[in-house]
Amino acid sequence: DNYAIFEAVHGSAPDIAGKGIANPTALVLSGALMLQQLGNNQAADRIRNAVNTVIAEGKALTPDLGGKANTRKYVDALIKAL
Repeated sequence: DNYAIFEAVHGSAPDIAGKGIANPTALVLSGALMLQQLGNNQAADRIRNAVNTVIAEGKALTPDLGGKANTRKYVDALIKAL
């Protein structure tokens, strides 16, 4: 109960390295889990809700989610949803 690790587990994806199309959702949600563990449930919920909103709207999805947005556009949409 005193220790926790938060990691976005995934492969290295060398085929998309440097293309600006990586999906940062796993990393963002790892941050939400960390905030929850630290007792900041409100911030964690806001982040999870923002991710759900962006994915549900479908306007700024990275290619792996079936969209055409780059990572920056996806992150900008997350920030706006916050």
